[in-house]
Amino acid sequence: MPSVETVSALERRLNATIPQQALRTQVANRLKHIGRTAKIAGFRPGKIPAKVLEQHYGMEARQEALGHALQQSFATAVAAEALRVAGDPEFTVKTSDWNAEEIEYSATFEVYPEVVLGDVAAESVERATYELSQADVDNTIATLRKQRATFESVDRAAASDDKVVIDFVGTLDGVVFQGGEAKEYPVELGSGRMLPEFEAAIAGMKVGETKSFDMTFPENYHGKDVAGKQVTFAITLNSVEGRVLPEVNAEFAMSVGIVDGDVAKLADEIRSNLDREVTRRLKGRNKDAAMDVLVKVAQFELPIALVQWESQRLMEQTVQDMEKRGMAMKGMQLPAELFKERAEKRVKLGLILADLVEKFDLKAQPEKVRTLVEDYAQSFEHPEEVVRWYYADPARFQEIENLVLEENVVEWVLSRAKVADKAIAFAELMGN
Repeated sequence: MPSVETVSALERRLNATIPQQALRTQVANRLKHIGRTAKIAGFRPGKIPAKVLEQHYGMEARQEALGHALQQSFATAVAAEALRVAGDPEFTVKTSDWNAEEIEYSATFEVYPEVVLGDVAAESVERATYELSQADVDNTIATLRKQRATFESVDRAAASDDKVVIDFVGTLDGVVFQGGEAKEYPVELGSGRMLPEFEAAIAGMKVGETKSFDMTFPENYHGKDVAGKQVTFAITLNSVEGRVLPEVNAEFAMSVGIVDGDVAKLADEIRSNLDREVTRRLKGRNKDAAMDVLVKVAQFELPIALVQWESQRLMEQTVQDMEKRGMAMKGMQLPAELFKERAEKRVKLGLILADLVEKFDLKAQPEKVRTLVEDYAQSFEHPEEVVRWYYADPARFQEIENLVLEENVVEWVLSRAKVADKAIAFAELMGN
């Protein structure tokens, strides 16, 4: 009879046996299968005698049969014990005699922990709120105008938002430093591309004017030779172009996607898009706040195998993201330890969410899933096609269901914790 030992809080060891007769039958079947295509000198495929097959492929067939039998035996034993296995078992075969009537083995593995939640009602959650205003719509239109602006030469001093062309020479202790010299160099004042002190020195200059000034680079500046040091710059202003904003008219509306050029529709669509984005970001912030509460009040050990898997997944995802940004990552392995803390939190949250969904019936209701899909689809030109796209693929549909599950859990937390609403600034919400 199989027996299960408790090694540690989550680690178990199964001790069991496999009848030799079951292995012999499997080995014979595998050799028969191999014999159909095996190529051995002096014999035609399919006509190789059993003894010859045994000599050439016997060990391979026994290993495969044993591996299959171990998995079958293990699955049957843990099912009988109602054990929820986390990760793959590590098998140890204790019987070395292939002719023994029984093959004795042990399997060491982890089980899922019992999720124990503390008192959510005793915890405080700060719920972010924001009320969209007409000023947000106006500011977005202003940004769109700025993005579509043109530039023309002006006869005045350089100011913020102007596009200028300069020559400059930077010296450290009287010597031009690396990267400290350029001619006909374009700068858009106010863009933040140059250091603030450098842009401030250009503002107020007129075409043909030359100015010298001292400036100290930040300690964390990427140019190590000048980081934290004072240098002297000499700047000559070659040209100044002022920004010309387009009028908010039918042509402008069409340039940002309003087919019939209706300016009123433009404002309505911007408000609608902003409203969706504000809602999405508020959901994200408040979800993080709720999840932090769950992580805080839940106390249980995590299966090492699950944390290792998640760390590996995060590492591979990071490498792929870096490759997409053009970084050479082929064959590079990032240390798994870099991702351990994030992996632990994600595994813990996954276990908590699964437990809450089951205990409190927080399953994704079809109508909520449909609402979320339709909401996502509204930001596309043909929403009905996007809805069909989600429902056509089980994997994509599962992603939406998971989001609804998370929303249900967030609602569950916020309905029990001590919630304090806090209005936040638009720039903070948008991450600007």
